[in-house]
Amino acid sequence: MSSLGKSVRLFLADGTPGGLVTAEIMNWTGHVIAAPRSDLGVLLKRPEASRTGVYLLLGDDPDVTGGTLAYIGEGDDVGKRIRIHNQAEEKGGKDFWNRVLVLTSKDANLTKAHARFLESRFIVIAREAKRAQLANGTTPPLLPLPEADVSDMEFFIKQAKIVLPVLGVNLLRNTATRSTPSTPDPSSQSDASPEFALTVKGANATAQEVDGEFVVRQGSLARPEWLGTSLSYEKLRQQLEEDGTLVLTDDGKHRVFTRDVVFASPSAASSVVLGRNSNGRLEWRVSGTTTTYGLWQGRHIEQADGDS
Repeated sequence: MSSLGKSVRLFLADGTPGGLVTAEIMNWTGHVIAAPRSDLGVLLKRPEASRTGVYLLLGDDPDVTGGTLAYIGEGDDVGKRIRIHNQAEEKGGKDFWNRVLVLTSKDANLTKAHARFLESRFIVIAREAKRAQLANGTTPPLLPLPEADVSDMEFFIKQAKIVLPVLGVNLLRNTATRSTPSTPDPSSQSDASPEFALTVKGANATAQEVDGEFVVRQGSLARPEWLGTSLSYEKLRQQLEEDGTLVLTDDGKHRVFTRDVVFASPSAASSVVLGRNSNGRLEWRVSGTTTTYGLWQGRHIEQADGDS
């Protein structure tokens, strides 16, 4: 059965999708503001900017095509901290970022200790998620809090992990495996994704669709080298080899995934695994069956037609 839905309220402060945006979840005291750096002056005039909270600075990673460079910080007055980061680097600022997000509390009950706890936890979660390169040099120690406060902060984090992806920020988004039935059933009406497999000569990989993203699992084996024509997926494959995600095995027969990797599509995943351009909707199959990813995905349409 599907989990309960969430209502996320977005407000476009200037009426444009590229400007300052606020986000809230019903029955959550947290409040999120996102703005491009060019609108920093507008953000700093808002009352939330003078509260205690956590902030994220986001920009392009110069070392990874399409990658994100991020900095996570906290402050009694987050606006003052962001003003410092907005200075030139020779004055202690940071040049890389082009977007800022501020997470505070609507009831103004976040304390300095809470903010430092959140900062430390956010950094740990972001490093584990490996969605972005962090500009933070170290991870601050996790401050001890009363048990009730820890529970409140973990709930705050849980809600933040829902809101941020809605704003296009996947920094804290993990790729945990969904629960799946022990025996795959393509006709099942469960929303959970089964495990998919791609097994051919020179490759043996597994994957799963998690929260709308296609994730190839750590330990999967890909072909040792690119065999196809020069396409965009070749650059992606090369990038994964260079950053240590695809490592050549000792016998040189495969490259192994050293971590879970999120791909934009099943075809991007299968192309990297096979070392050539491929159609992932046909290549990936539900483990233990002949059902392709495309057929599995199509069952939702058949079910909808049957219920109409």
